[in-house]
Amino acid sequence: MFEARRLSTKLLLQVLVTLLIIPFVFPLVVMIQGSLAGQGFGNYRAVFAVGTVGTFFRNSVIVSVSTILIVYVLTMLAAFGFSKLHIRGKEIYFWMILAALTLPEVVLLTPLFATTLSIGVYDTYWAVVLPLAALQIPFTVLLARKFIDGVPDSLFDAARVDGANLFTAFRFIVLPMTRPIAAAIVVLTLIGSWNDYLLPLVLIQDPAKQTITLLPQFFVSQFSNDQTKVLASAVITAIPEIVAYLCLQRLFERGLAAGALK
Repeated sequence: MFEARRLSTKLLLQVLVTLLIIPFVFPLVVMIQGSLAGQGFGNYRAVFAVGTVGTFFRNSVIVSVSTILIVYVLTMLAAFGFSKLHIRGKEIYFWMILAALTLPEVVLLTPLFATTLSIGVYDTYWAVVLPLAALQIPFTVLLARKFIDGVPDSLFDAARVDGANLFTAFRFIVLPMTRPIAAAIVVLTLIGSWNDYLLPLVLIQDPAKQTITLLPQFFVSQFSNDQTKVLASAVITAIPEIVAYLCLQRLFERGLAAGALK
């Protein structure tokens, strides 16, 4: 690993890193300051006084956890297949999956709306969970495949000699050795599903099933626009993601670094 030894180099790197961080930290500082403007913590009390924070939070947890489970299981199976199994035409299938990365969410709204109506899942959690999982899987498969490529083939050969079948090798070799990339998948999927605003807005109409990203709508209407409470809602919405990242930070960074290098 590269290491800066000279004092001038360390100072230069410190200045560079600080300048790179400012564009990302500044909006967060403004958001927190804005949420405390006017009534201070009274803005947060007003948000909780709406009475739907608990319901929205529960719905977001259901959607996020369901999406994470689907993405993790399908990603690891697909990445294992693309990386270690001999499948005819697998590179074609792999690039077809990656082609889905070029499709923005807004372009898919109309076909998703029609599809959820036709299969009878409109206005349910599945109407949001399944599209979110489908949108996350191409990128997570790309990350996980690069990571699994770094697992030595000799381990699978030894497992085969010992009588292990394909599922056993996947369970006892792939899953334990891919915990760092699993943490990265969990964090990235959590951010994508927890922050999604468009799909719950369009595909869920029942207020009892809406997610926490729709919380600010209680303070924005035709005749009012209370930005302090909107920002307070945004801070409350961001807290679970920050906690999840801090808990998985080391594994997340290791997973992304290994996935980029292997």
